Amino acid sequence: MEQQRYLILENGQVFPGHAFGASGQVIAEIVFTTAMTGYLETLTDPSYFGQMVVQAFPLIGNYGVIPADFEAENPALKAYIVRSWCQVPSNFRSEEDLDTFLLSRGIVGLWDIDTRALVKIIREHGVMNALITDDPNPGEATLNQLRNYRLTGAVPAVSGKDTAILHTVDARRRVVLWDFGAKRNIAQELVKRGCDVTIVPASATADEILRLNPDGIMLSNGPGDPAENTGIIQELSKLCKANVPIFGICLGHQLLALARGGETMKLKYGHRGANQPVQETESRKVYITSQNHGYAVKTGDHLPKNARESFVNLNDGTCEGMEYLDIPAFSVQFHPEACAGPLDTRYLFDRFVARMDAARG
Repeated sequence: MEQQRYLILENGQVFPGHAFGASGQVIAEIVFTTAMTGYLETLTDPSYFGQMVVQAFPLIGNYGVIPADFEAENPALKAYIVRSWCQVPSNFRSEEDLDTFLLSRGIVGLWDIDTRALVKIIREHGVMNALITDDPNPGEATLNQLRNYRLTGAVPAVSGKDTAILHTVDARRRVVLWDFGAKRNIAQELVKRGCDVTIVPASATADEILRLNPDGIMLSNGPGDPAENTGIIQELSKLCKANVPIFGICLGHQLLALARGGETMKLKYGHRGANQPVQETESRKVYITSQNHGYAVKTGDHLPKNARESFVNLNDGTCEGMEYLDIPAFSVQFHPEACAGPLDTRYLFDRFVARMDAARG
C-alpha cells in the first residue's frame, strides 16, 4: 500500500499525496518551475538549494535518470513535488528511475497531488514556506518552525571548496569561473569556444583571481539572497577596477549590480522555467529563455552607476540584463547556457569571447 504523505503550506492549506523518494519530514521554501523538459537539470541545479520544487508539468520521469545531463554531482534541493512520475522510463541513456534517484540522494518526494491548484496558490499568494510530513497534525512546535524558516548560507553550501581547471585543446583564452553554485554547462560553453576554465570557490578573493591572469571573469549562477553575500560583493567591486572583461549570469548578474551600487529585491514568486520571454532593449529582439531565480535587480532610480538595462522581462517588466558603460562588463538574469534549452541566447558567450579578444588586442 502506498504511503500517505502531506504537504502543509504556511497559509494553512493541506494537500494529501503519496510518498516517493526518501522518507522524512522537510521544511523549506516552496517554488514552482514551468519547464516541460529538463527535469534532470532542475533536480541538479545548485540554484535550488534548500528549496522545495514543484513541477508544473504533470508527467515527470519518463526519460529516466541520465547522469551525463546533471548540472551538478548531487541535488541541492530539499524536496521534489510532482503530479505523476513515470515508474517505467523509456530512454536508451537512462540508468535508473526517478524514485531510485531521489531515494539514493536522500531527497523527499511527493506525488499524486493537484500541482495545478498548488501552483496557482503560490502564484497568487507568493513564495512561502511549506512542510512535507507523514503526520497531518504535526503540532504547534513544528508549525512555528514552518512559519519561521529562513534560507541562509546558500552560496557557501553549494560552491566548490577547491580550485579546478578544465583544459581544452589549443586554448586561446583563460577564463576564471567564480563558482557561486555554477551549473556545469556554463564551463562547457566556454570550453567549446577555446577557453581554459579555472573554477574558483566563492571564498576566492579579487587578488587570488587576478593572480591567475585571466582574459575574462565569469560570474556564475547560484542560490539565495544576493545581498547576503557581502564579502563576495566587496571583492567583486575590486575586480571591477581591474579592466578585465566580466560576464555575469543569474546570481552573478545580481552580485555585479550590487558591487556597482545597485539594489536587488525579492520577487513575488520568481521566474523558474524554460519559456520566459525577454526583449533586448537595443535591438528590440525577443528571446525565449530558461530562468531560475527569486530575486531581481531594481531599475529606475536604483540602477547601478554607469549602467543601462540591456534586457527586460516581457511578463512583468523586471530587469533581465545590464550593460556597464565604464567597465568591460555585462550580465544577464537568464541562462544562456540552458540545458535542455532553449538555445536562443547562447550567442552571449560569443560576445564575451569577442570582448576578451578585443581586450588583448
